[in-house]
This record gives sequence, structure tokens and C-alpha cells, in this order.
Amino acid sequence: MQYLSGIDDHRTSTGLDNRKMLMWAFLGSDVMFFGTLIGTHLIYRNRNLSGPQEEILSIPITTISTFVLLMSSLAMVLALAGIQRGNMGQFRFWTAIVCIFGSIFIGFQMFEFTEFAAHYGLTPRTNLFGSTFLVMTGFHGTHVAVGILWLWSILFASYKGKIHQGNSLQVEIAGLYWHFVDIVWIVIFGVVYLIGAYGAEGRALEDAHHAARAVGIG
Repeated sequence: MQYLSGIDDHRTSTGLDNRKMLMWAFLGSDVMFFGTLIGTHLIYRNRNLSGPQEEILSIPITTISTFVLLMSSLAMVLALAGIQRGNMGQFRFWTAIVCIFGSIFIGFQMFEFTEFAAHYGLTPRTNLFGSTFLVMTGFHGTHVAVGILWLWSILFASYKGKIHQGNSLQVEIAGLYWHFVDIVWIVIFGVVYLIGAYGAEGRALEDAHHAARAVGIG
């Protein structure tokens, strides 16, 4: 990855740097991409009720991983503030924290996938829930992994003098990507985990209620 010195003129007619415009365009396309994945999951979530469903989702564990990812966004803000002030020590420290927190999130996700496969037999081929859920969360995890590698490369480049206060835009663009990844996960966590899991619990209680009524009638 090439890091520019920042002396070239990258302004567009809008006044924004064309590299930032390109990132915003990419994020806009990614919104449609994840919107399609989330929408597909919501449409097909109740179409095939065989095999494990949303009741296997662990809200406590996922809440912890979500909190870790949210804290990484705060660390990203502090890292950008550091390099914009020319404080390279602050920038490097908080960038490393972002990468560590992102890696912890990936670790939680890998643990979750392993648990689903080992204890419940959930794979993309198991049912529609497995296909849509694992593809959606898997692509998000891939985005997180890409962000981690990107930020590590920026951090190491700073030690070679390729990243500094004069071209802090490089860090700002990476920060836009990282915040976007966090926002996408908040949507997934809210729509899929919270609404989906508690909806599954409600359906289970309703089924138990109907079963009890049927036994009583019998």
C-alpha cells in the first residue's frame, strides 16, 4: 500500500479530497450490500423451521463482543485526534488498541461459529437460517479483518515516516471505514440478535401455551 506525502492536490469540485469521496462511494455501495444480506436474512428467517434457529444465539456473549467493537471506535477517534495534533505516541497507542479490540471481536465470532457447528450442527448447508446468518456475519467479520490489516499497515508505516501529521487523511479514511463496520454490526446485533432471539423466545412460549391448551382441551 502506497502512502502519499499529502503535497499533491486531491481536491474535487466539491471541496472534498477525491480519496475521501472514493471511500464514501465505496461505503455507499457497502450499505446496499449489507442491506441486501440483512434483508434476505429477515425475509427467510421463518421460511424453514427445521434445525437450529435463532434460539441458539447467545445474547450475553455477543453483547460483550459488541461492546468491545464499540470501544474500538472510540479508540479510533483518539488515534485520529493524536495524529492530527502531531502526537505520534498517542496515535500509535490507540491504533494498536483498535487492532487488538478488533481481533478480540473476531475471536468472539470464531468462538460463536465453532460453538454453533459443534453443539448445534449449524453450517451454511443446515437450513436457511444457517445460510443467511453465517454468510451475513461472515462477510462482516471479513470486513473487520480487512480493517485490522489496514490499520496495522498504517501503524507500521508510521514508524518508517510514511504516516505523519501532514497526511493524517490516510488515517481519517481508514477511520471512516472502521466506524462504518461498527455501525453495520450495531444494526446486525439489534435486528438479528436482539429482535430475532427474543422473537424466538416469544414464539417458543406461544407454542408452549398452545400445547398446554391442546392438552387441556384433550
